[in-house]
Amino acid sequence: MTTPSSATPSSTTPSSTTPAAPTVDELEAQELRLVLPHFTYEDAWALGSLLVELARERQAPVAIDITRGGQQLFHAALPGSTPDNDAWIARKRRVVERYGCSSFLVGTRFRAKGTTFEESSRLDPDVYAAHGGAFPIAVRGAGVIGTVVVSGLPQAADHALVVEALERFAP
Repeated sequence: MTTPSSATPSSTTPSSTTPAAPTVDELEAQELRLVLPHFTYEDAWALGSLLVELARERQAPVAIDITRGGQQLFHAALPGSTPDNDAWIARKRRVVERYGCSSFLVGTRFRAKGTTFEESSRLDPDVYAAHGGAFPIAVRGAGVIGTVVVSGLPQAADHALVVEALERFAP
């Protein structure tokens, strides 16, 4: 199992950098800003393809997953990713499904209170991971309807990659 400080396997290329961890306020602002007008099967393909393109440009060894209403609509594993990334995806996705916000925001809120998700959530860390990389797919008028998840980089970088793709994708 990977340690909480690294969140996911931390293989990076020399050209990649890990972004600074955002604050609770910054993470909440991202979620308010990144609400979509709709999210169709075609949208899942477009967003997933955009994430693959961004990851390939950076030679990022990630797995990418998009789920809506319990149905997996997109999944890709890029060179350098491993089956562990799929396990991290599932654990981070469950946090979004339970809390209705990004896995990074959940973990950051616990840290802001001087504790950790693992210590204080009372949830099984083999089932839930409040590490960056899982973001809610929220649709105007419907709320959170799914998740988009990246695993394979340090947690701040996983989160930043998802946010970058959603910013490019959102109208």
